[in-house]
Amino acid sequence: MSLPFHPKPGTIVVCDYSTGFREPEMVKRRLAVTISPKLKRRSDLVTIVPLSTTAPNPEEKWHHKLELLLPPPWGDGPRWAKCDMLSTVGYARLNLPHTRHPVTGSRQYVQVAISHDDVTAVLDAIRSALGIAY
Repeated sequence: MSLPFHPKPGTIVVCDYSTGFREPEMVKRRLAVTISPKLKRRSDLVTIVPLSTTAPNPEEKWHHKLELLLPPPWGDGPRWAKCDMLSTVGYARLNLPHTRHPVTGSRQYVQVAISHDDVTAVLDAIRSALGIAY
């Protein structure tokens, strides 16, 4: 099921990169953070930055470390925003992270957002990745 609304900037989503992308692009399901606001005449599209559990080596200005508190099966711990790999995708690729109800097995969606300071840091890292000076 796809995301039925435009998430606010800083919302953690699950993105399915498995169709239409080719290596070295992202090619699997992974967490991402939304960075674009809802824009007029741009329905069903949102710009996202993928997140990785693997620390970059070496860490560059276009990486930003996030500390996230996520429910199982996603797990807590650091994630690195890979701001050099941002993409604009349709809502059909996106969903909210979810857990399973212990009795019924039905999905229980959770809304997780990063702080305003982290959104600002991610945007700064994107500027660095794109070579945009300000």
